[in-house]
Amino acid sequence: MYLLKVDFAMRIIHSFFITCFIIFISVFQPKAQDKIIHGTVTTFDSLRLSKVLVEVKSTGQEVLTDSVGNFTVQCDKDDVLKVSANGFYNQRVKLEPKTKFVAVNLNLKPGPKSKEHAIGYGHVTDVNKLNAISNLNTDDLDFSKYTDIYDLIRGRFSGVTIVNGEVIVRGKNTFDNSTNAALIVVDGVPRDESSLSNIPTDQVKSIDIIKDGGAAIYGVQGANGVVVIQTRRGDEKNGE
Repeated sequence: MYLLKVDFAMRIIHSFFITCFIIFISVFQPKAQDKIIHGTVTTFDSLRLSKVLVEVKSTGQEVLTDSVGNFTVQCDKDDVLKVSANGFYNQRVKLEPKTKFVAVNLNLKPGPKSKEHAIGYGHVTDVNKLNAISNLNTDDLDFSKYTDIYDLIRGRFSGVTIVNGEVIVRGKNTFDNSTNAALIVVDGVPRDESSLSNIPTDQVKSIDIIKDGGAAIYGVQGANGVVVIQTRRGDEKNGE
């Protein structure tokens, strides 16, 4: 009878330790990487970047984007990605549980040295397109000190002129258009030249002047170059 009690007690103790071990494993085992994220990295919205470093916060996993700016990483459902490249501002991307794809647009740092880094480190393969873009943002300059957009463009972008309220970023027009004026795009929407006078300079976040081959993505409308303006209000609408 005594042996039966001892055996029964041993069984209970054995079961208790097994249960504790299972609970310990389930609670303290490393968090599983249960999600695959695909993404692409660009600059100026359309110029794809290669050899950009993408780091997963939870594990420290690092990958580089391929020749067309694509990448794939394994991470947690609410992870954070750090995206960095020489010549560009770093960017952190907070993933949502349902996120499967991310599109990251890196901002080029100001100055010719940044373009040299972007090209020299192999991030940009289409050099002509990058050299066709001049950019300025609020990290570089306090826009509010300018009286209007025309004054800002005239004072900060060499080779760009204002003629009768039109922005001229190229030489003579090679098309049979009635004007040499650049296409104006504000917060992703084409506008006429008069809209520039209605934009307060303190509401502007960035201005990109695109000429030559870099403006090809805008078709015939961009034949004379493109002025791309991003406002703070546009960022708010996009949830940034």
